[in-house]
Amino acid sequence: MPLEKYRYIVVEGPIGAGKTSLTQRLAGHAGAKMLLEKPQDNPFLARFYQDAARYALPTQLFFLFQRINEVRELAQMDLFGGQTISDYLFDKDTLFARLTLSEDEFKLYQAIYLSLAPQAPKPDLVIYLQASTDTLIERVQRRGLRFERSISDEYLVKLANSYGEFFHHYDAAPLLTVNSDNLNFVDNDDDFALLMERIKNMRGSREFFSLGRD
Repeated sequence: MPLEKYRYIVVEGPIGAGKTSLTQRLAGHAGAKMLLEKPQDNPFLARFYQDAARYALPTQLFFLFQRINEVRELAQMDLFGGQTISDYLFDKDTLFARLTLSEDEFKLYQAIYLSLAPQAPKPDLVIYLQASTDTLIERVQRRGLRFERSISDEYLVKLANSYGEFFHHYDAAPLLTVNSDNLNFVDNDDDFALLMERIKNMRGSREFFSLGRD
């Protein structure tokens, strides 16, 4: 199996890219443990989408502590005793912070983040799902999650651009960038098989996978 050599895999991407769905499919395929974001547990998130300036800091700090508690537990476990696939990368927390916090709030957040970051294990492989903003907007609207209903198209565009910039410079782990516009890993077995083959044939630390369809 192409995933066997990776004990800790992270799937990342902006809202609507399909990271949770792919994480679930990969974990089912490999018999791996899943580590999933829990946005529904954040009591500030819905209010953040209504009033970002007021609720950005508590929203961000809640996610930061939620994630570090989960990945710290992962780091304390014997990773070689099992495989874990996650739908979030702890390092990307700063991406949202830079996008949503004021200058003073970001300084406070960064001080806390830097004190916690050394406790987070590094993945063996990161799969970054990118998609056009039109695709992201359509997917978010189609799934209609309650706390996502007030997300503006403008915010999704900024978020997608921030993800692109972040992963352009990311070098902490092997990175496979996947354009998911024309790929459906959940419902299309052929697409999933193509991804598995692409992972199996990875040779460099940064590679790209895309599929054009008419």
